[in-house]
Amino acid sequence: MLHQALRRFGQKLVCRRPLEKEVYHFEYGMKLSTLDFVALGVGHPVGVAVYFLANEVAGNQAGPSIVISILVAGLTSLLAGLCYAEFGARLPRSGSAYLYTYVTMGELWAFITGWNLILSLVADGVIVVQAWTLGFDILYGNRISETLHESISQHVPQVIAGNLGYFAIILLLFTIEIQDLPYHEYHIIFKLLTLVRLLVLSFVIISGFVKGDLHNWNLTEEDYVKAGLNDTFSLRPLGSGGFVPFGFEGILRGAATCLYVFIGFDSIVTRVEEAQTPQRSIPKGIVISLLICFLVYFGVSAALTLTVPYYQLRPGSTLPEAFLHIGWATAYYAVAVSVFFSIVTGSDTNFTFPICQVIHVMAKDGLLFPVLASFIISTYGHILTTVIFVTMAAIMTFLFGLTDLLDLRSLGTLISYSLVAFCVLIIRYQPEWMNEENEAQVQDENGGNEAQMQEENGPAAEKQPLQGLFFPGSPTPTPLSGQMVVVCSSLLALLLTLLCLVLAQWPGLLSGDPAPITVVVLLLVLITGITGVIWRQPQSSTPLPFKVPAVPLLPLLSIFVNVCLMMQMTAGTWLRFGVWMLIGFAFYLGYGIWHSLVAQPHLKAQTVD
Repeated sequence: MLHQALRRFGQKLVCRRPLEKEVYHFEYGMKLSTLDFVALGVGHPVGVAVYFLANEVAGNQAGPSIVISILVAGLTSLLAGLCYAEFGARLPRSGSAYLYTYVTMGELWAFITGWNLILSLVADGVIVVQAWTLGFDILYGNRISETLHESISQHVPQVIAGNLGYFAIILLLFTIEIQDLPYHEYHIIFKLLTLVRLLVLSFVIISGFVKGDLHNWNLTEEDYVKAGLNDTFSLRPLGSGGFVPFGFEGILRGAATCLYVFIGFDSIVTRVEEAQTPQRSIPKGIVISLLICFLVYFGVSAALTLTVPYYQLRPGSTLPEAFLHIGWATAYYAVAVSVFFSIVTGSDTNFTFPICQVIHVMAKDGLLFPVLASFIISTYGHILTTVIFVTMAAIMTFLFGLTDLLDLRSLGTLISYSLVAFCVLIIRYQPEWMNEENEAQVQDENGGNEAQMQEENGPAAEKQPLQGLFFPGSPTPTPLSGQMVVVCSSLLALLLTLLCLVLAQWPGLLSGDPAPITVVVLLLVLITGITGVIWRQPQSSTPLPFKVPAVPLLPLLSIFVNVCLMMQMTAGTWLRFGVWMLIGFAFYLGYGIWHSLVAQPHLKAQTVD
């Protein structure tokens, strides 16, 4: 009895969501082209973070080597973007990582992904609230020192400084009216605002390269002493100087935080069902938007660190303050207005709507209370939800620092990236159970066709204990080969995590200690062998407009890089994430697991073989 109960419990955890013909999605009343998706993928990242993230990372974590951190974060997001793009071409349905994990890995991982998405989106909202604060402070000059304030008053007429408050109120009312427009009109304005932001940031980049000084990328102890920062020079607050003042660890730490600037592309896959040609426009939109975001943030970071010595970038400082350093007060206010406008216009679409969307989908699937599914999309429900989450964001603003929130958002993103890469690795080697046309046939096979599968694969199964690992007997994926890939992929995920844990002790490796070196070599041998087993298995031949190249190498590389960056997070970030997940598991074990698709047989949920 106990064995059967545990077996049924385990089957519930790995139950896959069937792809029904009708899946609820939010209507926007228009179809989106590739250009629309590019604007969507660029507009959100190049909205808030660009004005303060570079100051945070360069001043406290990476120094001038923030440009390398941006490169690492960009490549990490590109690897994840390729995985998202394949799923966008394979499953032209809204849902993002939550749907991908549900139909590939099962219910438990889907709940973890969805609950993680809610946390990430709430962290987004808190970041937006803090950005609002920074935006108002920029306009009023509250966070600028008295010396800088005096320099501003010398260049800006008093009438402008005295009427900034009225200007801010008018701007706020105007943006509220914009967001009340029908979606079609708002989307046009959103693209225009995105273009304006890119033009403003282009001005910032060009100004930085014109007024910048290469010496700021090679600061020495004498520069710190001349600046009056240290009489005896300490390594910690300022680093060791040069282009990489905080070392290789600083680059990785900065890359983990900089990942925040590339997470806008996941908003593209939530609009799949509004695409004119989703199989083509989704992959193109993801890749092009990631490339544009990388170029913008790379240029802004380089211009900022060339213009201002990194040790003068204070926590909470913003991008426009670089113009005060070079004496361009007029440009300071022009960019400050752009900052405030970007924050206000991007706050609604970046915060409450995605949270409502994720909660609605999870409630429809029975993982959360069903009453939320209808309530959260109603007019009063949306208003109440907005009030609740904005209040939560305001409270969390006083409890957590900006860097803590950025790290929490990046941690959730890295976990989602890893799960989606793992899903691509699995789905590529599975039989065609993902195809809607063959769904009924596959369900029949899963329901009671075990004898037929044994008969078809009998000869191969008999000779496959070891030989079948590298010489499979079928040119197409079989249930046996698919199950073998699932097991091998799970082992690889565990081994890659162990490898990242060992590599985190980098000084021990450099010192020549034989113990960690031996462990690394052993792990690399095991990883290479298991990767070879997966590589030898037959892949799905389903034609798709886009597929991740070099499978299984690229998905495994994506998982490895994601886990390496996760290791850079602080213990406090992991503690906050752990508390949130414990709350989620309480909901899932107390309600979701008993009322989900598994508990509703008429939905014919599939279980992982």
